Amino acid sequence: MKFEDIYQFFEDPPPIYLNKELAVCYVLAVLLQQDSYGTELIQKLAETYPDYRLSDTVLYSALKFLEDQKTIDGYWKKVEGRGRPRRMYRLNPDWRMQAEELAELWLSYMRDRVAQPHLKLTEHAFSSG
Repeated sequence: MKFEDIYQFFEDPPPIYLNKELAVCYVLAVLLQQDSYGTELIQKLAETYPDYRLSDTVLYSALKFLEDQKTIDGYWKKVEGRGRPRRMYRLNPDWRMQAEELAELWLSYMRDRVAQPHLKLTEHAFSSG
């Protein structure tokens, strides 16, 4: 490691990966708007929040949890020009109120993270005054 590597890390930090709790809330926020599928959920996160990522493992663990809880339903959809059907997910209407609460937790969490000013290190920060 070199000092240049440290500066580079802060200038271009690596993406932050969601944990399962955040992934559940994020998935519900999306499914409140429309049905979706795994790859689309990952792409939407990267487009909407460029500093954040969602691994396949965490996403499918969150989807399995939500399906096991009967919060979401999975179904197969035939897509023209695609050989096999796509696994789609939709919100179970009985869970809409709780999904809205959890989606608001996600949105609030992200607002707090995105709104935080980034610290800029300058020569003045290290001056002895």
